[in-house]
Amino acid sequence: MFGLKGKSLLTLHDFSKQQITYLLDLASELKSKKMMGIKGNLLEGKNIALIFEKPSTRTRCAFTVACVDEGAHPEYLGKDDIQLGHKESVEDTARVLGRLFDGIEFRGFSQKVVEDLAKYSGVPVYNGLTDLYHPTQILADLLTMKEYLGSLEGKKFVYIGDGRNNMANSLLIGCSKMGIDIYIIAPQTLWPDENHVSVCEAYAKETGSKVVITEKVDEVLGADVVYTDVWCSMGEEDKAKERVDMLRPYQVNTELIDKVNNPQMIFMHCLPAVKGNEVTEEVFESKYSVVFDEAENRMHTIKAVMVATLS
Repeated sequence: MFGLKGKSLLTLHDFSKQQITYLLDLASELKSKKMMGIKGNLLEGKNIALIFEKPSTRTRCAFTVACVDEGAHPEYLGKDDIQLGHKESVEDTARVLGRLFDGIEFRGFSQKVVEDLAKYSGVPVYNGLTDLYHPTQILADLLTMKEYLGSLEGKKFVYIGDGRNNMANSLLIGCSKMGIDIYIIAPQTLWPDENHVSVCEAYAKETGSKVVITEKVDEVLGADVVYTDVWCSMGEEDKAKERVDMLRPYQVNTELIDKVNNPQMIFMHCLPAVKGNEVTEEVFESKYSVVFDEAENRMHTIKAVMVATLS
């Protein structure tokens, strides 16, 4: 449907608004069936390789359960289980796995690795997270927004914190493609790459939305969504103190939520959260926090991606 058969999910740059909308609608349908106890078989006979260079809770569990729910077999391959890029080149590993599996998930560091897996394997490859992008998370975020806000177009989405990490990059793409006004609020030294912003501004022009990059915390006013992420991504632990000092004014706390002045707003976080840094315990546990619905939706949207590209 909509050109999704056999398509890899490496970044949402490669997906149209129509394709993203279809995946969200399919995820909602599959979620409803699961809640009614209807067992699926849309991936029956499929085998999916799950490659993890980085540890994971949500991504690993979401892919595993999504596979099993629809009759597929997931095979976990940790960094010590295969020789990806060490004793064997990524190209050769990809060609081997492509002969054995119907699809491949990769969670690791380099975007080039996931792109090479897709280039050489001959099967759909799914980006479970790289240093540049986290597209499966964005689909879950968009589904959660639809569930709570009713629609996506014209909503104001505020991401606050580290504005140049994989989440900020991916949210810029997803929001601008779907007609959502996205504000990145961060210190100027942590703003996203200018070229990336320009590309997303072009998407926003097509959908009638806007992209705003600012240091001004007061821009949270009227937000429908307030979103944050950890201040130090995996592999940046040595920068922890520097980041905490720099980002303390950008913490999501009750004072910041008061500035939003929108009783219908929701708080989102891709998890895991470092409570007391990017978000306070009070906000994280509040009635407007939807972080666990968001986490569950990783499974439903990942299932939709695999069904749409494999079945």
